Amino acid sequence: MELLNHYFQNLTAQQQEQFLLLESLYKDWNLKINVVSRKDIDELYLRHVLHSLAIAKVISFKAGAKILDVGTGGGFPGVPLAILFPEVDFHLVDSIGKKIKVVNEVVQGLGITNVKTSHARVEDVDGHYDFIVSRAVAQMETFVRWNKGKIAKKSNHNLKNGILYLKGGDLCNELENFPKSVIYNISDYFKEAFFETKKIVHLPLKYKP
Repeated sequence: MELLNHYFQNLTAQQQEQFLLLESLYKDWNLKINVVSRKDIDELYLRHVLHSLAIAKVISFKAGAKILDVGTGGGFPGVPLAILFPEVDFHLVDSIGKKIKVVNEVVQGLGITNVKTSHARVEDVDGHYDFIVSRAVAQMETFVRWNKGKIAKKSNHNLKNGILYLKGGDLCNELENFPKSVIYNISDYFKEAFFETKKIVHLPLKYKP
C-alpha cells in the first residue's frame, strides 16, 4: 500500500480500503485456485497492482468510458483500474473458467459495481469499447486480429481509441508493422527495478462496423 500511496496520492477512503482488501482476497483465493504465482503473490502490489495502474499514468479514463480487458487472468489490469476509475465500465474476459471464478469472487468481495466478466474467447465477445487493455497475452499482430471490430467510433480521450498493452523487452520487431504505435516506458513513472524493461504500447485502431 505504501507503493500505491506514493504514486497515487489522491485515493479516496473507499479506494484505500479496496486496495488494502485486495491482498487478503487474492491470497485467500490463490490457495484454492492458483491464478498468481507464489513469488508474485508476495509482491502483489508491485508486480500486479502497480503494474496494472501504470496505464493510468498514460491516460485518465473519462466517466462512462468502456474498457475491455482481454485475457484478464486473475483480474489484471482490469480490477485495479476499476477501483481507480469507479465511473468507468470494465468488461473482463478470459477463456479459462477458474480464473474468471476468482475474478468474480474478488470483485464481489471488494463491492465493485463497474465490472462485468465473461468466460469466453474474446472473438466471441460483442460490443464496442474505447480501449482494449491487456498484459502481454499474445504478439501484437495476433492480438489485433482477435479484437477486430471492437473499437468504438467516437474518441473522447487525449489518446485515440485503441489498444493499451502492457509489454516488456525489445518490441522493435513485434511492432514494425504498426507504425502508429507509441511506446511509453513505465520506468519514467515508477522507479522500482521491476519496471526497468516494462512498457505500455498504445496502438490507435479505427472503428470498423
